[in-house]
Amino acid sequence: MRRAIRHARLLGIDHPVLAPATTSVIANLGDVWPELTYQASLIEQVVTAEEESFTRTLTQGTRLLNAAVTHSRDSRSTTLTGETAFELHDTYGFPVELTIEAARDAGLTVDEDRFTTLLAEQQKRAKAGGKARTAEALRRQDAYRELSSRHGRTDFTGYDRLATEATVLGLIADGTVVPGADQGSTLELVLDRSPFYAESGGQVGDTGTIRTSSGALLDVLDTRLGLEGFHVHTVRIREGEIRTGEQAEALVDGPRRDAVARSHSATHVLHAMLRRTLGDHARQHGSLVDAGRLRFDFAHFSAVDPTQLAAIQALVNDHLLDDPEVRIWHATRSEAEAAGATALFGEKYGDHVRIVDIGDFSRELCGSTHVPHGSNAGPVRILGEASVGSNLRRIEALTGRDALTYHDTERRLLEELSTLLGTRPHDAPDALRKRLDALTTAQQELARLRETELRTRAQQLAASARTVPGGRIVIEKVTGLGPDELRTLATNTADLLGSEHAIVILGTEHDGKALLAAAITRSLHDTGTRASRLLTAAARAVGGGAGGKGPIANAGGRNTEALDEALTLAAQDATRLLGQ
Repeated sequence: MRRAIRHARLLGIDHPVLAPATTSVIANLGDVWPELTYQASLIEQVVTAEEESFTRTLTQGTRLLNAAVTHSRDSRSTTLTGETAFELHDTYGFPVELTIEAARDAGLTVDEDRFTTLLAEQQKRAKAGGKARTAEALRRQDAYRELSSRHGRTDFTGYDRLATEATVLGLIADGTVVPGADQGSTLELVLDRSPFYAESGGQVGDTGTIRTSSGALLDVLDTRLGLEGFHVHTVRIREGEIRTGEQAEALVDGPRRDAVARSHSATHVLHAMLRRTLGDHARQHGSLVDAGRLRFDFAHFSAVDPTQLAAIQALVNDHLLDDPEVRIWHATRSEAEAAGATALFGEKYGDHVRIVDIGDFSRELCGSTHVPHGSNAGPVRILGEASVGSNLRRIEALTGRDALTYHDTERRLLEELSTLLGTRPHDAPDALRKRLDALTTAQQELARLRETELRTRAQQLAASARTVPGGRIVIEKVTGLGPDELRTLATNTADLLGSEHAIVILGTEHDGKALLAAAITRSLHDTGTRASRLLTAAARAVGGGAGGKGPIANAGGRNTEALDEALTLAAQDATRLLGQ
């Protein structure tokens, strides 16, 4: 087999020359695009991270390929299975041409017909699933277009109020416009005016209630944009029945909306502090803003270490405690960009935009809801940071009351821990560290004593070995041992029997199972004998199977009552083998 570098070159990547090539590109094009020179260090770090990531994937795939080739050779097959080729293609991105080339180097062929079949089946499944989803989505979109063309955009009143008088313009069930619905039904509803914020900009849709003039009560489970500017409410009818054209009162769940607004304002501040700490490249690449929590994806080429993460959290909370004013204003897109407003990844903006300023450190284009002052958004508690893709990181955090509740939970856990340790909360880490050190020392001493005990028991077992035609055997039922210790005792006993042909078979009961271990001396193993042969019949007796390689084997089963019978069978097989 050629090495991974050969595989990389087959893929068209002459690893590892990407970083020098990047330097050359920056040098040649830096005058035309100054950003290349300005961000040269970041670009080189990102490219290096990509190289390392690709090399890891390539190495993992190559291991699988090498193992498959070895298996084919051991089984005397001249063909690499289509399943292996497909897994390399599907999981590791190996083109089938690369697998064919590597197999040819090893003197093998690839079952290309099977690979083609598996690939076609995968594509068929994906296509079928996509068609079903597409058909349903098209029905819904047709219903949205029908209502939108008839009634126009939804008048969103939710920036200024949480309750609005409205008219029911349409009801949609299973993608079809219907005239009405009864109690217990779940469907979609369209109003002419709505205080419910529709999910967008990473912010979740509002929930709440709608009560009609006829007395029906509906729970609003979610609010989404069916079309641009057209709000669709997912509702469940709790009481009564509803008909198109009815008057209704729409009421947003105020406490939940406030919690969501806190999270969104906190997200803006987090974005600003990430860029300040990590660099301007750490821009938002997606988010989830929910009641009491947020998830924030941003561009970065390496993990943010705990010290940096703690510093970012402190910066966010410090700026929120300064209570900056949250100011909202409108301008043209060009005016907003000239004023330094940040446009977020993946968002669509019109010619006139809404800008949210938080103090003098955050200015973003945003159509979502916010708190009036920074102190209303805190505190913020960062839970952790992780990778969610190549050069893409994710921070998850809690805000407001949820952050305080989390803090209280941690405090109670610390108090409980300090009580168990018999110390003050402040001293708990040192006290726990000392207990763990003492436990480690005790475990090491216990292991040493246990090892000494096993050596002593091995000497006793070796001394009790019976002589049979062709060698010596030890067949014994022991107690108080786990699987690993049983194998160790069998191996140690065999070692003590020296260079003569000898077999050791031990059995025990552990956790409701019958366990057996067999060990043979080196001289017997050199004749081609495998220890697993000695446990085949014994394993069947206890209701299990035998396994192992070379001079040591083990078996186990649930039939503990048959352990004595299993040892008898193993003794017979051992005596027969030595007598041959």
